[in-house]
Amino acid sequence: MFAPGHLGELTALMPFELVDAVLDETRTVQRRLRDLPSRVGVYFLLAMCLFPEIGYRLVWQKLTTGLAGLVVVTPTAKALRDLRRRVGSVSMRRLFEVVSGPLAGRRTPGARFGAYRPVSFDGCSSLKAPDTARNQAWLGSVGHGGYPLLELMTLVETGTRAVIGAVFGPTSEGETSYARRLLHLLTPDMLVLWDKGFDSNDFLAEVRATGAQVLGRLRGNRRTPILRRLGDGSYLSVIGAVQMRIIEARITVTCADGTVFVGSYRLASSLVDADRYPAAALVDLYHQRWEHESAYYALRHTIMNGRVLRSGDRPGLEQEMWALLTLYQLLRTVMVDAAESRPGTDPDRCSFTIAFQTARDQVLQATGVITDGTDLVGAIGHATLTALLPPRRPRVSTRKVKSPMSRYKERRPDGRPDRSRAVTSLDITLLDPPPTLPTASRDDRHTTPNKRRHHRVLTLIHEPPRLRWRPQGLIPMVSLGWC
Repeated sequence: MFAPGHLGELTALMPFELVDAVLDETRTVQRRLRDLPSRVGVYFLLAMCLFPEIGYRLVWQKLTTGLAGLVVVTPTAKALRDLRRRVGSVSMRRLFEVVSGPLAGRRTPGARFGAYRPVSFDGCSSLKAPDTARNQAWLGSVGHGGYPLLELMTLVETGTRAVIGAVFGPTSEGETSYARRLLHLLTPDMLVLWDKGFDSNDFLAEVRATGAQVLGRLRGNRRTPILRRLGDGSYLSVIGAVQMRIIEARITVTCADGTVFVGSYRLASSLVDADRYPAAALVDLYHQRWEHESAYYALRHTIMNGRVLRSGDRPGLEQEMWALLTLYQLLRTVMVDAAESRPGTDPDRCSFTIAFQTARDQVLQATGVITDGTDLVGAIGHATLTALLPPRRPRVSTRKVKSPMSRYKERRPDGRPDRSRAVTSLDITLLDPPPTLPTASRDDRHTTPNKRRHHRVLTLIHEPPRLRWRPQGLIPMVSLGWC
């Protein structure tokens, strides 16, 4: 009866003893030992995420195909649904908490910046849940995509794309609110990267209170005072009550086909020593934040292939998400272990697709379930090492993916090429700050709505249509310019 409870070679990272201990801790062990023990339910949930394209009974068939010669039950879909309810979401969350965390060692290539471990906050709001009344009651009304959307916020180690922590819920709560729930996972040896939108005074102060350093992008309308200019073109400033270093840079990208486009960044960092941490090095490091997007790509597309989640209510969605994140972390663990078995190999050269597909094959064959510990890499690791990706080349493309099911063309030109292009030249120019800046940095995201420029513009739009306005009258009305 316990034989179907496996995950192929990944079982070594999720051993029976660990599963039993978590089930006992969360009080979800079956009361009577029958055909479908709770331990089997945990592995069934993980296999359900490993094979997202098929239903319950076919997932069960995948788990039992390689168990030749053993007598196994053939449960109905309802019996498997009941098994899911018995296991619950608390046990799956606890399993994720056990396996989550940074994976890189001190010498793992691409995983350190001096003494610091680069990590990043980012949210994903494109996960779709089934359009049921119970899902809408939790996640809100159906969005433009036709399904209730789930917001996922994660803290990721950029060097390995391992998930350190995760929270999720309705998209209405906001990314900063979710990120606050993960601040307890930060440590003083971490350097937190974030995109604009996380730069509020309060959130910055809370991150620095953990002892972690920060490097983040500022919103375009955020103006910061100059306290002291530094030799590399950056300057010391203050955001709220936190001393920060501001770096303004213009980046010129030249592609192999001759395409050239220019972008600009305003970064703020708590690493104020310009000699130890030159501005150009910090601008180059900030590019690592995009590793977080690669982690979400693996979750949404490589594993789920863009599919809608299965569960029709909140408990089921929570359970499914924790199982999905646990499976993802197990695969990343195998990939990092494989890379570190070959010194000098950057973990980002290991293909997530190869690891994912090999893990599926191992479940079908039921191989590697019980190991003797002599092969520390295993079949999944050997498969990724055999087909390592080439060393990372600088490439660029527009941030736009056209859906193959869409009949409509939608393209917002931003200067970047439609298709991925090799970058032949990358020029970073540090910019001098504007000559006039305020004496203090303002954060107006908590300003009462009637004082915001957006509100004033909307009020102006509703003025009588026959009223004629001149530019001299409009400018003081809406306070055009920086705010």
